[in-house]
Amino acid sequence: MYLKQSDLFWGIEHGFVKKVMDVSSKATRKAGDTLFREGDPADRFYILIKGRVRLGIGGLGQTVHTVNHPGECFGWSSLIERDVYTASAECAEPTDLTVIGRDDFKSVLEKDPKNGVVFLGRLAGLIAQRLVNSYRMLSSGQEGAEEGAPGTGQLERTVEK
Repeated sequence: MYLKQSDLFWGIEHGFVKKVMDVSSKATRKAGDTLFREGDPADRFYILIKGRVRLGIGGLGQTVHTVNHPGECFGWSSLIERDVYTASAECAEPTDLTVIGRDDFKSVLEKDPKNGVVFLGRLAGLIAQRLVNSYRMLSSGQEGAEEGAPGTGQLERTVEK
């Protein structure tokens, strides 16, 4: 599995990563498959192995982020005490994923608070970077503008005509 390649797991103790791997599973999805919809219960966290996933709001009416780097994570609403996902996720091409259930992941975090704090700090950094990228996209005023950062995929804005 691709946990060590994810920015969120760099430098975290091997035992912690192994425990996360033990509670994860691999999933393969086809292009067009929906992983979750905005408002669905936030019960899974995802790590991209290969493929591409569009995250969108308004029922995927507007793509706000494209997950396309191996090791990139999404579905983090499930880890930050949100009951529902704030966006929808659809596979843009055949996609392989690591899937981790919310309760299983929280159990690993609670049993190893030292590494859990490091992980949650990195998660906060990822969320902050996506927010900064969103601010840049909105302030640029350019339709279809793309911003990216290592390990965070790229933002793209689609315009309905």
